[in-house]
Amino acid sequence: MKISNNDILAFDKNYRANFINSITGFKSITLLGTKNKNGNFNLAIFSQIFHVGANPPLIGVLFRPESEIGGNHSLKNIKDTSFFTLNHITEEIYKKAHQTSARYPENISEFDAVGLTPFVANDFFAPYVNESPLKIGLRKEEEHFFKINGTTLILASIQQVILAKEIIKKDGFVDLNQAKIITGSGLDAYLKTEKIARLSYAKPDKKLENIHF
Repeated sequence: MKISNNDILAFDKNYRANFINSITGFKSITLLGTKNKNGNFNLAIFSQIFHVGANPPLIGVLFRPESEIGGNHSLKNIKDTSFFTLNHITEEIYKKAHQTSARYPENISEFDAVGLTPFVANDFFAPYVNESPLKIGLRKEEEHFFKINGTTLILASIQQVILAKEIIKKDGFVDLNQAKIITGSGLDAYLKTEKIARLSYAKPDKKLENIHF
């Protein structure tokens, strides 16, 4: 079966969104925490997150158009304050995490609405999710607007990471499976992971080896 660009554009809106969001593969899903200038907390589930670089340590987050119904409180808060957190999700909290995608009014904290606990580190502006086993504090460095669809890319530097010491391996690898972090597919599917292997650095003249983890 071959599906063309014209076929995709002719799809029903919801069908097209489900289709395109699924074919790109499994995703990292996290809860993005912000605080506005008035001190109110906001929390929203995000899957458009990717590694940009390790030196300096950078993460990219793609935000839907601000013009959409209900606005984009997370993006507004980041533009106003520069700080936000990313909090990985486990099987124990995925339903609460999914509920944060509802369009709550700006004055309603999703933490309170879905039953998650904010954790405020004394030296960081934005709130973390206490129930998350891996928390990342970030600061906005660059902002890029895409005219083609009205989305905004935020490039942010990692300011701090909060996690259990035992999930960090000797070479710096963080074992997300050990932390029971789940992944996502499409807009609404949540999946558990299963270890297969870690492989040695690939070289033309060297056989691959398994790395224990």
